Amino acid sequence: MSFGARTLSKPSFILMAVLAVGLGLFALRYAAPHPFAAPENVSRNPFAVPFLPIHALLSAVALMVGPFQFQAARDGQRRRWHRLCGRLYVAVCLLSAPAGLILALGATTGPIATAGFGILAILWFFFTLSGYRAAAAHHYADHRRWMIRSYALTFGAVTLRLYLAVAIATQMDFAPAYRVISFLAWVPNLLLVELWLRRRGLAGRPPIP
Repeated sequence: MSFGARTLSKPSFILMAVLAVGLGLFALRYAAPHPFAAPENVSRNPFAVPFLPIHALLSAVALMVGPFQFQAARDGQRRRWHRLCGRLYVAVCLLSAPAGLILALGATTGPIATAGFGILAILWFFFTLSGYRAAAAHHYADHRRWMIRSYALTFGAVTLRLYLAVAIATQMDFAPAYRVISFLAWVPNLLLVELWLRRRGLAGRPPIP
């Protein structure tokens, strides 16, 4: 499952890959035997055990695998590698999204954060599944669109941490900031992707599965 050939320039790909792999490796600490190296608001989530390690491990894999699906796969060996990594990406997203939804239901900062992260989990599952089904039906243009949208949401793990860093650096009250970030982490990503698809004439109207 590829996200499409020539989707990104080389500098954009390098930046995205460095951020994704770096954060993915950092996030694996949540999947350790003692995951409560997590911030207090995360560790107090009533569903943190067992869903935090599950979500952290699977989403870290999706985050790290994703950038390399944007690279063109012209020869047979690269295509096979593309498909293998694509199936891995789909599998971990479809398993991680429900765990993320459950964690959203236990968000300690209230119903706004629950809504923000809950909608993210639902859309992430839907976009990824739609991309897989489009590929299975050999609708490859639709497949690329759905998977680009899917990774825009996956990359929300990076933008979430960037916004949190800004909130901490500016000494904002954590709870109100976190409620805003629960939407800010992924809504702009998705809007930017939609604008990018439209500018390239790729947005189309993918069929609802």
